[in-house]
Amino acid sequence: MDSKYAVTRKYQFNPSASAEIAKHVQDGLIPLLRQTPGFVAYYWVDSAAGQDISLSVFENQSGADESVRLAGEYVKEHLATILGAPEITKGDVRAHS
Repeated sequence: MDSKYAVTRKYQFNPSASAEIAKHVQDGLIPLLRQTPGFVAYYWVDSAAGQDISLSVFENQSGADESVRLAGEYVKEHLATILGAPEITKGDVRAHS
């Protein structure tokens, strides 16, 4: 199996900001992350309760680490008033289909 590395970010925010956040993610953050070396996939999961998560998958840890930096900068610049600091979890992908 090919080795992959993943990052999850869990955000908490007022659910009324969900559409604005999703637009930023789609139009601003995803294009930025696609340029990161080793990018495989990105998913934004909307819980409809203001506790959303993202999942980023990369070919290696260095790409994943760079995505954490880029996402942090993007949020600070564009979403700081509505998104707090995320809870981040990173690690090797051990199983997938």
